Amino acid sequence: MAAAIVVHEGRVLMVRRRVSEGQLSWQFPAGEVEPGKEREDAAVREPQEETGLTVMAVKLLGERVHPKTGRLMSYTACQMLGGTAHVADTEELAELAWDAHGDIPEYVPYGLFESVQEYLDGAMPS
Repeated sequence: MAAAIVVHEGRVLMVRRRVSEGQLSWQFPAGEVEPGKEREDAAVREPQEETGLTVMAVKLLGERVHPKTGRLMSYTACQMLGGTAHVADTEELAELAWDAHGDIPEYVPYGLFESVQEYLDGAMPS
């Protein structure tokens, strides 16, 4: 799985799935890495499919086995190029939000992957 970390105008894009994975309700746009493709390709594809945003991969932030889902996850910082975020994939997503730095713990109470948190600490006003 590959997740896109999209920061725009001081806020980070988060989505809420229709079907939560255990405690995981709000998360970053994410999806499967297709065979023969790079993690960054999936990180660019998912925001487009799920929210209608066009983004560009900037930097791979790292990967880990997600403590809540047990899936191997990679995290890629992405720059927004265009579009207006909306729930494009109504089968997968219930809603989306642009969260301020201080709001993240409300959406992800168990904390973020360390390298993602460090990136957001530098990319967003606190």
